[in-house]
Amino acid sequence: ALNSVIYAVLGAAVGTLISALCGYALAKFQFRGREFLFSVILGGVLVPTTALALPLFLLFSATGIVNTYLAVFLPSIVSPFGVYLARIFTAAAVPQELIESARLDGAGEFRTFFSVAFRLMTPSLVTIFLFQFVAIWNNFFLPMVMLQKESLFPITLGLYEWNGQTARAPLLQESVITGSLVSIVPVIIVFILLQRFWRTGLASGSLK
Repeated sequence: ALNSVIYAVLGAAVGTLISALCGYALAKFQFRGREFLFSVILGGVLVPTTALALPLFLLFSATGIVNTYLAVFLPSIVSPFGVYLARIFTAAAVPQELIESARLDGAGEFRTFFSVAFRLMTPSLVTIFLFQFVAIWNNFFLPMVMLQKESLFPITLGLYEWNGQTARAPLLQESVITGSLVSIVPVIIVFILLQRFWRTGLASGSLK
């Protein structure tokens, strides 16, 4: 369970930040190949994560990070859908006039992003975080491919291992059922805590 918390919280937080930066850049900066890059990202949305598990395993085997936290963490921070959502929301919710005003006041690009755009993007960032958190928390196939040490297993893989031993140890069946119930509690808590951030009109009146 602790491993799942580490994977899900850190992976969702870093993945959300990366998605926000990429989406903001694609929405507010003009550069050559922008639409082509965005098309490639959209194509990434269509690729199932299970199809990437074997190539990732071969790549991580070559770099020597299989059977480590990084083997699960690194793929978790990449979210093509998060980048897509961040771009669409940034284009709609972050006025270009505010960005230009911040630049005229002497703010750099990173300061403009974190001081102005980041706050206006909060509803979309919460959505991206929740999608990432749930996807990582429920992730099963990638950890099964990447990990052999039980000390690194997330809760999904741990319950799977227990379930495979119920034929020899029937008492484990109750633990599997209880563990399955406990595994959904953090997801419910995260939804309850973050639902208040889903607000619209955060920029209303900002240009007046």
